[in-house]
Amino acid sequence: MGSISMPIGLPDSHRNGAGSRVTGTLFGYRKGRVTLSIQESPKYFPTLLVELAMQTNVLQKEMSSGMVRIALECEKKGDKDKTRILDEPLWTMYCNGKKSGYGVKKETSEEDLNVMELLKAVSMGAGVLPGNSEIEGPDADLAYMRAHFQRVVGSRDSETFYMLSPDGNNGPELSIFFVRI
Repeated sequence: MGSISMPIGLPDSHRNGAGSRVTGTLFGYRKGRVTLSIQESPKYFPTLLVELAMQTNVLQKEMSSGMVRIALECEKKGDKDKTRILDEPLWTMYCNGKKSGYGVKKETSEEDLNVMELLKAVSMGAGVLPGNSEIEGPDADLAYMRAHFQRVVGSRDSETFYMLSPDGNNGPELSIFFVRI
């Protein structure tokens, strides 16, 4: 089992809270839930992992039909609460305006680290990693999509990640909004 290597120190953009371009990876087993990973770059440990309330095959279908907007909303707890929006544990999830369950912040598991290690050399792209078909059966393949995202901090109650097109032509195919209301 390989582990993702953590470079010594963090990039300057991570230290000062700035940093507008990050790597986003969506991955999951075909009939399993999608996990969203946000990293400063493919070489770094994920700064955020969220299990989304959507099966991988459903997200693939949504992506093939055009633009996808995922909104993750949580409630304000009061003006004194200093919790960063990406540190919230639970969000109500909407995909293209339809409520679809909850997004849950998760701790990085060994399986998540293995996926990040396998994809470390991939800066952007989509594909399938073979799974353990003896255990999981025919749906054992792990699909992934990795891209650069523009991170926009609107306020302490909103952050958005816009997928950047590699050719720079079209608008984002995927946008992920974190909002505290």
